[in-house]
Amino acid sequence: MEVKRDILWRVYLSYILMVAACIAIFGKAVYIQQVEGAKWRSMSDSLHQRIDEIEAERGTIYSEDGQMLSTSIPQFDIFIDFRVAGLREKNGQRFRENIDSLSYCLAQLFKDMSPVEYKRVLQQAYKAQEGYFPLKKKISFTQYDSLRKFPLFKLGRYKSGMIANERTVRLNPYQMLAFRTIGLARDSNKVGLEKTYDAVLKGRNGKQTVRSIAGGVGVPVDDTYLVEPETGKDIVSTIDVFIQDIAEAALMKMMVKNEAENGCVIVMETKTGKVKAIANLGRMPDGSYWENLNHAITPSEPGSTFKLATLMALLEDKKVNLNQTINLENGAWRIAGQTVYDSERHAENIVTVKQAFELSSNVAMAKMAVTHYLNNPQQYLKHLRKMRMDTITGIDLVGERRPVIHRPGSKLYGPTTLPWMSFGYNLAISPLHTAMLYNAVANNGVMMRPYLVSSIKEEGVLLKEIPPVVLDTQICSPTTLAMLKASLEGVCISGTAKSLFAGTPYKVAGKTGTALVADGNRGYSSKIYQSSFAGYFPADNPQYTCVVVIKNKPFAPVFYGAAVAGPVFKEISDRLYGTYIKTNKTLIAGSNKKDSSFFAYNGYKADLMYLTEKLKIGFSDSTGRADEWTRVNKNSAKAVLQKMPVNKNAMPPLKGLGLKDAIYLCEEMGLMVQVKGRGKVTEQSIVPGQPIAKGQLVQLYLN
Repeated sequence: MEVKRDILWRVYLSYILMVAACIAIFGKAVYIQQVEGAKWRSMSDSLHQRIDEIEAERGTIYSEDGQMLSTSIPQFDIFIDFRVAGLREKNGQRFRENIDSLSYCLAQLFKDMSPVEYKRVLQQAYKAQEGYFPLKKKISFTQYDSLRKFPLFKLGRYKSGMIANERTVRLNPYQMLAFRTIGLARDSNKVGLEKTYDAVLKGRNGKQTVRSIAGGVGVPVDDTYLVEPETGKDIVSTIDVFIQDIAEAALMKMMVKNEAENGCVIVMETKTGKVKAIANLGRMPDGSYWENLNHAITPSEPGSTFKLATLMALLEDKKVNLNQTINLENGAWRIAGQTVYDSERHAENIVTVKQAFELSSNVAMAKMAVTHYLNNPQQYLKHLRKMRMDTITGIDLVGERRPVIHRPGSKLYGPTTLPWMSFGYNLAISPLHTAMLYNAVANNGVMMRPYLVSSIKEEGVLLKEIPPVVLDTQICSPTTLAMLKASLEGVCISGTAKSLFAGTPYKVAGKTGTALVADGNRGYSSKIYQSSFAGYFPADNPQYTCVVVIKNKPFAPVFYGAAVAGPVFKEISDRLYGTYIKTNKTLIAGSNKKDSSFFAYNGYKADLMYLTEKLKIGFSDSTGRADEWTRVNKNSAKAVLQKMPVNKNAMPPLKGLGLKDAIYLCEEMGLMVQVKGRGKVTEQSIVPGQPIAKGQLVQLYLN
């Protein structure tokens, strides 16, 4: 009995302990769920949720004429969460009812798989209950807008499972046009204006709570932000798309023709210092050309275009005058054991200082520099300092490199430094320095700081206007300035560029330059020449300053500045004169003229017929009834109504049209129109017959 009682007592005790343990576990479970539930649920959420930074939309860079040069566009990555209740309820009825039509729409939109293949892929993902199935990545907003209207997806995120992750990418709509100057907007490699004005463009990032799902990808918990992202400001550059296009096309033509290594063109507005165009081209390994480096702000030996600085110093110090004669020594002169050579022999040996400059004589410049500055080189260097040749220009571009000018006492300064410096060797300045100097001469001695951004805007509202900056109100005396202008004009009339500008209807002032440059460790043996031309036009009322610098291939058969850089300058000046300058002069001169009895007008046929009837002008109609656009002209006794053919794929002739008709015709063809003046169209920026594309800008000039 005692044994039995002992066994029962132990069994009962074990039972009681087990019941107590169960009651304790149950009580603890109830306590955790009911009392501490909120605490543990929030802790669970905190382990699966995080706060992500939302990148702000970057501001846009515009050209001065309102074209987008760099902008941000949205891209979307599309995923599907096949676990959402809306897809799983009623045994997947909603998914089954929409799978066929959705697969068809996806195949039509992306054209990468057939509807059958899309259906198979989606069914497999649904069966596997994938929580973050990647449907499509990097789609455009247009594609996304179509996608969210598709069957199933149009029901919303919680019924379809569609998740769209948006991000922005940077786009240069004009691609290579001013590409290096505008710059790139990569996180680790910003250059150009994108880097200089990064703080203005980037805005302020926001913050949003996201939930981590498969792969650690964050999905927004809701559509609200903890901190709203602030869009970046827009900047308006001084770049003119039309001028930039002209400059790049002219440079590209010569680069390809001469198989040159690299080149650049700078066009500045004389009165303000605005950089209207800055083109940089470098030869790629495959032989093509691209804006790979900003050569315009990279120092190199300038060659003979630097002779303007030497002549300015000599004239300002009254060391010489233009009529003073100098011996060219048959184009070769020995100094400090070295020989200074002229690039070619001259017909005359005894010439004036002005003629020596026009002939681009290295000997003349070296002899004058040695004669007047050898014992006091600091006086010469003082002039270069005033011309700002020894410091950066201050243009609003990060990465501008400092010029190199050796001074007495430095280890690289020797007996030949001064004479060689006088004609553009033994120093390094950027093409932009050259442009700034020549622009100061064109601007009556006022040196302007070159700049690329004229204003900052926010949603079209002007926040800050950036005015022109005067660096020096007078770089030299008026007397010196007059002699410099005469010398630069002389180069284009009777000097090294006389054949280039013979017969032009406007005056040009400028200087050719040809410099033998080093080829790394191989020195000067490769015979690589840098061709340049710097000048301004029209010389009697300067509007633009232009500098062209082209580094030729080794042993190039054509390398002189007048033959390589000069034609590029002339093509640009001809186009700008014909488009802007000549037009303005014609408008001013012809504003008070009356129409003669001989006339020619273009327009809509019904309007022209109405006009001729009201004015009682007799005419003969040779158009037929189908022609909408016609031309009426009178060069004899009777006016004639003729056909005005319009090709939808080519630029139509707009000259003679009224503004209403011109705009209607252009916009009907998808062109963007910019108008200057009032009245009839007298000039158009796109030549009639030239192929056009939708969205292209055409500038119209009215009388």
